[in-house]
Amino acid sequence: MENVVTLQNNKRIVNGWAFFDWANSAYALVISAAIFPGYYTNNTDETIYILGWKVSNSALYSYAIAVAYLLIAIASPALSGIADFGGIRKKFMRFFTVLGASACIALFWFKGMSTLWVGLLGFIFATAGFAGGLVFYNSYLPVIATADQYDKVSAKGFVYGYIGSIILLVINLVIILNPTWFGLPDGASGSKFAAQIAFVMVGLWWIGFSQIPFKRLPADKINTASTELLIHEGWVELKNVWREIKSTTNLKFFLYSFLLYNAGVQTVIFMASIFASKVLAFGTSELIILILILQIVAAIGANLFAKISDKKGNKFSLNFMLVCWIIICLGAFVITDKITFYLLAGLVGLVMGGIQSLSRSTYAKLIPANTKNMTSYFSFMDVMDKIAVVVGTFAFGFVEQLTGGIRYSALSLSIFFIIGMFLLSKVTIKD
Repeated sequence: MENVVTLQNNKRIVNGWAFFDWANSAYALVISAAIFPGYYTNNTDETIYILGWKVSNSALYSYAIAVAYLLIAIASPALSGIADFGGIRKKFMRFFTVLGASACIALFWFKGMSTLWVGLLGFIFATAGFAGGLVFYNSYLPVIATADQYDKVSAKGFVYGYIGSIILLVINLVIILNPTWFGLPDGASGSKFAAQIAFVMVGLWWIGFSQIPFKRLPADKINTASTELLIHEGWVELKNVWREIKSTTNLKFFLYSFLLYNAGVQTVIFMASIFASKVLAFGTSELIILILILQIVAAIGANLFAKISDKKGNKFSLNFMLVCWIIICLGAFVITDKITFYLLAGLVGLVMGGIQSLSRSTYAKLIPANTKNMTSYFSFMDVMDKIAVVVGTFAFGFVEQLTGGIRYSALSLSIFFIIGMFLLSKVTIKD
């Protein structure tokens, strides 16, 4: 029988865990950040009418993200409780992987306004598959690593994700820029078809490389109780964990802080390409290069801030990055040229990898030691993550609809970072 000694800090298991990031980060980069936003903008009307409702294509895009994350925010607490009590954590990871990868492949059939419903539903379900699997993936961190290794192992996952997704994005970039090399038509039609092929490649990459963590991570210890009992006990477990969180000041305020500043972080990540496309007229190839810069720097940032936190502490590192995020929002409001935007993207990348990695490892440090409800604890962080995306992307779209300018949407995100810093000041973190 496997025990905690053989599972924790085992190099093969840790590397296998990190490969889940390698697999699903292809969605986060290629679909949500690099290729799909530009493809969506180029193949939809500036103004879209849905059931008599007039909305800009970029606002509709942000609302689609909000819908996807709202669905997962509602479902994941129950699923996490069931996963803890029923011992079927890996089973849920597989389900969401298949859902997300299949939806990515379905985007191949989104070709314009006549198939807009395919694009929106495919994007929503791909996003739900990506987001849904993360809570179960994150909950393995305290299982496979000791507390002194959380920052390092968490950073490794993000680095694997950045490197793997960059490799696939470079392949996609070569195909899009040189369609004739691969037997595709020349010009815009060839590049469009190359983008559709990229959606299929992401799905295959995602489901293919995820087999590595599925093979290496600890096997599920399945509870054979009835489905009704699993659901009931799952909710009971969640309620117990929520009571514990409410009574733990540090954990409670960190989750509130994370909710606010993560709303800004995730919205910037999701909407950066749309912003660049609409405000600065970035083309598909320019967007891919922009995202490549962001990802390469993000891989460096994840490791850099893991080292800084080791010397200065997690709280210092998080506060420093939040100041950088505020500067980013102000910069986006006044920026007028592409070169400056590339530099701003570099700063986004530097703090993007660091803040995501340190948020996960900081939360792991705050969870009570020896808890048996690890997935349920991470479920609450995951719910905060999902609600943050819902709040941030909805606010982004609403401000654009209200003001008629996407720059004001970017500026409004700074409010999330400022309040997040205030709440973080109430948290004591033992490094």
